[in-house]
Amino acid sequence: MRRTSPLLDFPEFSLLECPGWREYRVENPRLVHTGAHTLRRILHWYWTDATLPLLAAILWPSVSKNRVAVVGLVSAVLIYLYTRCTQVLWESVVVLPSLGIQLETHQGLPSLPLFTSRRFIPLSSLQDFVINEGLRRWDIRYYLVAIQRSQNGVISLEVAYENLLPRFAVLFEVYHGVHETLLGDGSKQDEHENET
Repeated sequence: MRRTSPLLDFPEFSLLECPGWREYRVENPRLVHTGAHTLRRILHWYWTDATLPLLAAILWPSVSKNRVAVVGLVSAVLIYLYTRCTQVLWESVVVLPSLGIQLETHQGLPSLPLFTSRRFIPLSSLQDFVINEGLRRWDIRYYLVAIQRSQNGVISLEVAYENLLPRFAVLFEVYHGVHETLLGDGSKQDEHENET
């Protein structure tokens, strides 16, 4: 397996290549451990994680007498653990030539992925893979969409990198990689036009 970073300005983006597949991975920019800020980020997480039990131990003698306060403290700890364990670590588009694409989201602790969700889109139902734009408040966001047609003709859109929403340069690189590997140089739509 070969891992490269095709875009030097975006260290969170990497390409993993094997003979049977390609993975376009975008890591969570807040968790990427590259550059001079690595030590600061690591110390921030350890500092936050170490402060929580210390704070709970200090508050416990005064809180343990009141049932509502105990429930509040336990709820706060559980909410913190939930947010730490369900943060998005990375999202990827895995291209499997002649089979289709797989959209993945990995969640967990920075050093330990706990949950993975995968959505496979077979090549037979993949209509196209496009870059689309959407409005969010006063901002224009670009995103990758796999257009899928089911057997009964229903069209659905599967958004890649839906949690991290990387920059346009990353999306453009993935778009071209998917089209070169899976759909040929042109899109499927171009192939259908050539057949008629």
